[in-house]
Amino acid sequence: MEEALEIRRFWFGNLPLKPEGVKGRLALWFGEGAEEQRRSDELIRSRFAALIDRAAAGELAAWADSPRRRLSLILLLDQFPRHVHRGTERAFATDLDALALTLSGMQSAADAALTPLERIFFYMPLQHAERREAQEESVAAYRRLLNEAPEELKALFADALRSAELHGAIVARFGRFPHRNRILERRDTPEEAAYLSRSSPSFGQ
Repeated sequence: MEEALEIRRFWFGNLPLKPEGVKGRLALWFGEGAEEQRRSDELIRSRFAALIDRAAAGELAAWADSPRRRLSLILLLDQFPRHVHRGTERAFATDLDALALTLSGMQSAADAALTPLERIFFYMPLQHAERREAQEESVAAYRRLLNEAPEELKALFADALRSAELHGAIVARFGRFPHRNRILERRDTPEEAAYLSRSSPSFGQ
């Protein structure tokens, strides 16, 4: 239980977050600069690499019995591997496990026990899935979140919905994320090659 709590405290800080608190988290969550990414990746690797491996091995499955420990497990299987294994196939190796936790958690209403900010990351495996039906559920979930978001954080939740819509549009068009093809050693289709040659948004992670 302490390990699960440590993960959430690391990722979210002290909840509920005010706008200034969210601003301080963005570099960790979505940092786009190479140096920001490097720092975040190394920090998560140094603190949580062993827990990520345990989660991948199924050793932490009991965490799913509690909504917030389930969220911690989703972070270990979905967000953290993208930092620790950036640019490799292992970044996506536990995506299906995270997706299963999100879907079953939604079916059991585990997400209803979380704050809107926590639910951004509870639903993230939907956004990362190369499945059209998951992407449709993702857009619907983030649309609901925007309606429920605190007024002072509406801009963040509007960005989350736009990201979900963009991910969904890519999977609707190609059935997968072309930016993962190189890492996963998949051959580009001619349409994907043309798409990748342009300055399109990249979702390689």
